[in-house]
Amino acid sequence: MIAETIQVSLTPVFVLVAISSILNFLTTRLGRVVDRSRLLKQQHGETTGAEHDMIVFEIRSTAKRIELVGRAILMLVLSALTIGSTVVILFLNGLTGADLDQIAAGTFILAIAFLLIGLIIFMLETREASASLRIPQTYLELDRKI
Repeated sequence: MIAETIQVSLTPVFVLVAISSILNFLTTRLGRVVDRSRLLKQQHGETTGAEHDMIVFEIRSTAKRIELVGRAILMLVLSALTIGSTVVILFLNGLTGADLDQIAAGTFILAIAFLLIGLIIFMLETREASASLRIPQTYLELDRKI
């Protein structure tokens, strides 16, 4: 009975490992965005005119990215906590014989929902990053033949 309980409980643990990998990636990404924001804040006071406008635009984009990564991390942490709860419920179900299958299924579904929301928010952050990296038309000098 104990071996079967452990086997059943291992499946959500694999999801937990995947979540931890994504969290590791997101925290690294957040660190890079924060570092970029610090550099931009420094440049903010040193620029004027069109260059200053570009810095302000990038600062706004960076602030939005920090918010999105933070929200994605929150969703993934909630997913991990819910997966942990699912494992505990599965163990209690196996050890006590109580019928907790519906609760375990509900917490697992909730965990996957948090994971999906976190991934969608991450996708929004990557789209914001891509949009902020687009080169302005003025730099392309498309009217010139090279």
